[in-house]
Amino acid sequence: MPRLTSIGRGSVKARMTLLYGGLFTVVTSAVLIVVQQLQLRILTQRVGDIPFPDGSTLSVADGRADLQQTLTSSQRIITLIAIGAVAILAFTVCWWLTGRILRPLHRITDTARRLSLSNLHERIALNGPQDELKELADTFDAMLDRLADAIASQRRFVANASHELRTPLAIQRTAIEVGLADPSPAKLARIRSELLRNTQRSERLIEGLLALAQGERGPDERTPVDLTAAVEQVLEDHRPIAERAGVTITAATHQSTVAGDEVMLTRLIANLVHNAIRHNYPGGHVLIELSPHAMLVVCNTGPQVPEDRIGELFEPFRRLHPDRTGSADGAGLGLSIVAAIARAHGGGVRTTANPDGGLSVTVALPALTAVPPLPASPR
Repeated sequence: MPRLTSIGRGSVKARMTLLYGGLFTVVTSAVLIVVQQLQLRILTQRVGDIPFPDGSTLSVADGRADLQQTLTSSQRIITLIAIGAVAILAFTVCWWLTGRILRPLHRITDTARRLSLSNLHERIALNGPQDELKELADTFDAMLDRLADAIASQRRFVANASHELRTPLAIQRTAIEVGLADPSPAKLARIRSELLRNTQRSERLIEGLLALAQGERGPDERTPVDLTAAVEQVLEDHRPIAERAGVTITAATHQSTVAGDEVMLTRLIANLVHNAIRHNYPGGHVLIELSPHAMLVVCNTGPQVPEDRIGELFEPFRRLHPDRTGSADGAGLGLSIVAAIARAHGGGVRTTANPDGGLSVTVALPALTAVPPLPASPR
């Protein structure tokens, strides 16, 4: 009954059994029938060549015909029995062999059915030769690894976002409860300043979360964007910040145009330049290069960055020193927004640590048009 049920469901095992068992039976039956016909032809020819003794022509002819008919009937019966036996053996062997071949698929299916958010650590870990089924199981395990990492990152994001949003609210509540218990003009001014600072921090955090969400979603409409003009605008806006921090900015840009959202791409450039200035030291420098093929490179001096921790910088709320600082200057979303905007525009981000400290961040975007490079203009 289980076999009939699986055949009725149209399972792969049943279809493979019917296909290969049927083909084997048909081929074997055809060979047996051809062999039988050849044997009958040879038998008819040999019986016809038997000499007749004198005076017994009729009786010998009748005996020869009876012998030929008996042998023909026997061969047909034997052939039919052989075909039936071959069919039974073929379907039985194909059913067993197909079951063994598809056993890893059942293991993959069972693992997939058991998986949930609470046991994503389970893996198929299929052993055996490196064949297609082993490759499928390894691919499934790799997908589970990526899924587990994504869920872990999402949980960290929720926890960190809750922490970042709760901290300024707690500070504001404490300032109100303590400051207003015995108000005085000086205390009220201090409370006002503290509340304003934490409100601004919350606004920056919410703005960063909205920018990250928009970057993940991608632009609603793509239009030609002049990256050169965007870089120049960002540099003009950040030069006063760099001067106050004692950081020198040098730029070499070439004309480059991409298809995308101008506001999002400007935000990408601004985040890179702002991070390069903020994570620097007095007397340091920032180098910005834009190639005609829409490749933007931002290189800055600064503290040493371990190579094995570069990937953490692109996770939301992750900072190098330390993971969460509660700094009012930022929430650790800058590079996360950069990566999201680059992916949404069909590009990518590559980051390397400089030998003398600092980072080199390269953003590669698909260029809309490429023109001969103009002479570099240092700024």
